[in-house]
Amino acid sequence: MFSLGFGRKKAPLLGLDIGSTAVKLIELSQARAGSAHTYQVESCALEPLPPGAIAERKIADPQLVGEAIRKAVARSGSRAKAAAVAVPGSAAITKIITLPEGLSDEEMENQIKMDADQYIPYPLDEVDLDFTLLGPAVTAGEVDILLAAARHEIAINLIIALEVAGLKASIIDVEPYALENACILALGVQGEDQTTAIADIGANAMRVQVMRQGRTLFTREQGFAAAQLFEEVEHRYDLTPEEARRRVIEEDLPETYAAEVRDPFAAALAQQIGRVLQFFYSATSSKPADQVLLAGGMAALPGLEQVVADSLGITTFVANPFLHMTLGPKVGVQLLQRQGPALALAVGLALRRFG
Repeated sequence: MFSLGFGRKKAPLLGLDIGSTAVKLIELSQARAGSAHTYQVESCALEPLPPGAIAERKIADPQLVGEAIRKAVARSGSRAKAAAVAVPGSAAITKIITLPEGLSDEEMENQIKMDADQYIPYPLDEVDLDFTLLGPAVTAGEVDILLAAARHEIAINLIIALEVAGLKASIIDVEPYALENACILALGVQGEDQTTAIADIGANAMRVQVMRQGRTLFTREQGFAAAQLFEEVEHRYDLTPEEARRRVIEEDLPETYAAEVRDPFAAALAQQIGRVLQFFYSATSSKPADQVLLAGGMAALPGLEQVVADSLGITTFVANPFLHMTLGPKVGVQLLQRQGPALALAVGLALRRFG
């Protein structure tokens, strides 16, 4: 079975988030003894991806992606040769199943292979498969197992891109579960005994997942994301796509931009998050979320945090996975301050080194 990334890895490991428009890299180590923090950021970089490298959230050109990864590694100064990467949740099949307690890993693997056709709608020889023990199930004498599977071609393109960059795919994870780790860290005590809705707002998609007691209960992807804002700015102010993206990020737009474009976009985004949560509530009969955590490149959009809080009537935070970390000598504080929410998935992947 191919590892989808639930094992314990102690060697230096790069967390690599290969997004629609950029590669984001994080390397963590454990903080020195006596430090008030648990982790230290050793390396960090963000490298734009050229057009055509990614299509529909999948790697279309492994060579282009690999070259961007190589540039990110060089920019970061890291010497690590192993990486943790992730497939989108939409490209993987995940399911919580139950098995009798007391089985060895080999016995679990054999049982899962025997029952795989119940969970996976593809022949077993066409997928990469892994599982991890979550803990005791509701029924006495059973345990919950998280099963994850992805088509071979998804993992193969990731492996090829890493090889181009001179790296090895040590872990191939699934995005919602990697992000879960970073959000638990970012929330700290604020996440204890709380139901948290995470809105990960990327360039071309937004994923909303609901987490309780460190476990993801629900995840759903929406097509409404940063691209809608960039396109509106591009057309309204007669800019190229590159100029529109840059000027939104740098907030270099006319005074009318906030009222005419940014604020309506924030309201529409909050509405989309609310619709997904309403679907979750109605489908599961769950009580409303206690808090919303905003992650991804658009999370730090000025005013978005307050708009979401007011629209949904739920306490809302912007994710900062570096809040309780120390910084190594190679790490620029400005990049982490500016891109913190966008680096959350890379942090979650880097954390796979420790657990």
